[in-house]
This record gives sequence, C-alpha cells and structure tokens, in this order.
Amino acid sequence: MAKLYFYYSSMNAGKSTALLQSSYNYKERGMNTLVLAPELDNRYGVGKVKSRIGLEAEATTFSPVDDLYDLIAERKKSEKLHCVLIDEAQFLTKKQVYQLGDVTDALNIPVLAYGLRTDFQGEPFEGSKYLLAWSDNLKELKAICHCGTKATMVVRMDADGNAIREGSQIEIGGNDRYVSMCRKHFKEYFYG
Repeated sequence: MAKLYFYYSSMNAGKSTALLQSSYNYKERGMNTLVLAPELDNRYGVGKVKSRIGLEAEATTFSPVDDLYDLIAERKKSEKLHCVLIDEAQFLTKKQVYQLGDVTDALNIPVLAYGLRTDFQGEPFEGSKYLLAWSDNLKELKAICHCGTKATMVVRMDADGNAIREGSQIEIGGNDRYVSMCRKHFKEYFYG
C-alpha cells in the first residue's frame, strides 16, 4: 500500500536535496517519478527544483486551483509512475493535500512531500497544516540555528538585518531574505 509522506523543516535543512536524491534513487532503478513544484516559486526559474548544493531537476508546475489527483492520474495513463515528489509543499491547499491522499489510496502511488512547517511569523502554512494532520509518515529534517541548536523557525529579514513582523505569508526568497533559527532566537528576533 502506498503512503503519503511529509518531510518538513525550517529553511536550509536540505529538503530539495533530499527530494532530488529520492527521485534519483527511483530513476537509477529504472522507475519513473513525477516531480511537482508550485508555479509561484520562480527563484531558479519556473518548473525547476534546485538545491543549495547545486543539484537540480525539471518539475511539472501546479497552481492552487489545479486538481493534483487529475494531473497525476492523467500522467499515469501515459507512463507508469512509481513515486510523486512535491517541492515546497507548504504551498499546497487543503484540497490538494486531500487529493494527494487519494493518489496514494486509489492510484497506489507513494507521495513524498517536502516543505516548511511554519512561516516567518511562526504560523503554519495551509499545506503543511494538513500534511501534518493527514500524512501516513512524518519526518523532520534538521537545520541548525546560529547558536548550534536545532532550527525550527524562520525569520524574514529586511536589507538591514532586522526581523520583519508583518506582511504576506508568502514571499519567495532564500538566504537573502530568511534565516533559520531555534525557537529561543526566533522569539528574540521576532518579539524582541
């Protein structure tokens, strides 16, 4: 029986690297994978998953209105799929997480979703919230705060290094805009 997996962390824990490695492992054994990425993530070009260490792969993009079950079922008609991998899974909608459960239950295809648990204000993303609730398996990937402890939070910074406390939940960026921190330092930066 296929399962829905959620690999979560703060930024800089190697989520995209782990996704690309998993896809490679399947392909090395002659199996087909479908890599999905949200179309709004254009840091490295639309339709690309790229890790900080330089690994990259092409991806099929999706938007919040796309039915992922239909997209995957349609792809399965033209090629056997052994695994679906989703980058930046925090951007999924509740409905899409439900659809991914249907992919595992009805199509019997494992789904590996990788994403952030919380936003820059310490609030859960919609996709992450429902992946945490509905996934068969949860796996935390570890990032490190500047103090050396496990980073579980993300702080959005302005150009002067000050924490941004308000704004849109979604703002695409990398190390230029976000810093992973432990809860203690998150509270100092965000509330201090």
